[in-house]
Amino acid sequence: MQHLLYLLPALGCPVGMGAMMWFMMRSGKPGRQAPPAPPAAPVRVQEQEIAALRAEVDQLRAAQRELDGSDATGPRRRG
Repeated sequence: MQHLLYLLPALGCPVGMGAMMWFMMRSGKPGRQAPPAPPAAPVRVQEQEIAALRAEVDQLRAAQRELDGSDATGPRRRG
């Protein structure tokens, strides 16, 4: 009887793992699936957003070049 008490913790892990697997299999049945995710944004909208972001980056780079070019003493040092 005393040796059985030593086996209980060793058996608890596999029994618990089996119970978790059983519950996970039950939750994966087709009747209980989550609703499908909404469709992604149309490609046309994504392309428009990318074009707008690229234009903004170009404007920022041009403004940065103007700031760097207006200083005749050379590149600016930060710090």
